[in-house]
Amino acid sequence: MSRAETKAARLSRIEDLLLAHPEGLSQAEIARQLQVNRSTVNRYLPDLPPHIYIDDMDGNRWKVDRQAYLVNVRFNLNEALAVHLASRLLATRMDRQNPHAASALHKLGLSLRTLAPLINRYVVRSADKMGGKDQKQDPVYLQALEKLTLAWAEGKKVQVWHRSDRNQEVKNYLFSPYYIEPYAIGQSTYVFGYCEPPGEIRTFKIERIERVELLREPYTISEDFDPFEMLADAWGIWFTDNEPEQVTLLFHQRAAQRVGETRWHRSEQVEIQEDGRLLWRALIDEPREMLPWVKGWGADVEVIEPQWMRDEITSEARELMDIYDPNWCHDRKPD
Repeated sequence: MSRAETKAARLSRIEDLLLAHPEGLSQAEIARQLQVNRSTVNRYLPDLPPHIYIDDMDGNRWKVDRQAYLVNVRFNLNEALAVHLASRLLATRMDRQNPHAASALHKLGLSLRTLAPLINRYVVRSADKMGGKDQKQDPVYLQALEKLTLAWAEGKKVQVWHRSDRNQEVKNYLFSPYYIEPYAIGQSTYVFGYCEPPGEIRTFKIERIERVELLREPYTISEDFDPFEMLADAWGIWFTDNEPEQVTLLFHQRAAQRVGETRWHRSEQVEIQEDGRLLWRALIDEPREMLPWVKGWGADVEVIEPQWMRDEITSEARELMDIYDPNWCHDRKPD
């Protein structure tokens, strides 16, 4: 191996080491890993790529700027289409402008320009939509998302100022980001993590975060944390430590086929009745979260259980009838 090849290989090895150590490495630690003198490592300084820097506020440790580092990814045609479909969901279900998502899609579009120009055209249009003026501009949300992403990538705690939906009070928390999840129903994004106080896993809606301050204090994610298992019985992102609740719905023949075409929940069971109606059952962590979906079926669905959901929807239906036709139950005897 020539001297130039050796140098290039060592620079690549330094990059790999720093990616594996978000806390950074000292010059001496890098030299030991490469089995060279510290002076040799020092001579590589002028040739370091822009995303590798020396943190003079942390003992001159060498680190990777994870926001500037470019990940190399190669897709075949079907993989590229899968990313496009995922991006279309993001573009149509998120209302806030996201220049990072737009930039990623533009890069995907450019990669398809020669391979599949007909597909490329629409990938670029999706990118333009996500970064366009039609999307809500929310720099506070974007900055919070960026800082939480960086903290998650580096394993560093953050200070979070979150506004409560109930009383609009803003509270300050020491927070360790564990996971970030989009929520199509509310066109929003949630971050899961360990929160101090109260010293437990909490979920924050990023759109309600007013400020995020990056800290140097590291954290580790507990081995028993599994967001996919935690949300397995949820309708969306509401989860509980209690046993999931049985939900049973009876759909009219008009809606039976549409309901049956989609698998709405992992625990669902469907039965077609003799009269063509569809009986739908599932165990849901927090059934109140699915109320908008249930109500969206209107008169085509009847809630069998839980009783509180049946009572609530029945009560709302009666209130609406009272508004639009005050005499609808004039001759009806009280229950």
